[in-house]
Amino acid sequence: MTLLSPPAPSVPTAVTFDQMLEKVRYEGVYPTHRQAQKVVCRVLEALGRQLTGDERMELAARLPQEAAGHLVSQTPAGRPLTGWGFVKDLAERTGDTLATTRWDTGSVLGVVARLAGDDLIARIIARLPDGYALLFGRAQLARAA
Repeated sequence: MTLLSPPAPSVPTAVTFDQMLEKVRYEGVYPTHRQAQKVVCRVLEALGRQLTGDERMELAARLPQEAAGHLVSQTPAGRPLTGWGFVKDLAERTGDTLATTRWDTGSVLGVVARLAGDDLIARIIARLPDGYALLFGRAQLARAA
């Protein structure tokens, strides 16, 4: 009789920065690789201003080195923004519309979520204020009071 070991945690295989950019370009329907790169850099830098602790370092470790560099290049803000506040802040910094910024954020963070794996993204969402689940392509569950 053999005992079955529990399945290994779902940690995606490593991808290159160019592969990540191509996924974002395809999913965000960006016309060029360069535009996808600009969006990835902006969104990851903005996320780096919100994310702290072990989750920040684990996420950086699961991203391609160039992407991780943008994430950790920013000093975390003293008070994290809600998901909507995140989009508004990024729109103000970039000069883009709220609709465009929301699209860009979802395009990048959806890919990031798949690269990071479900467990890490669930912990990141639990740590951040309300509104980030949808940005990562997940359902927003109500938090207990």
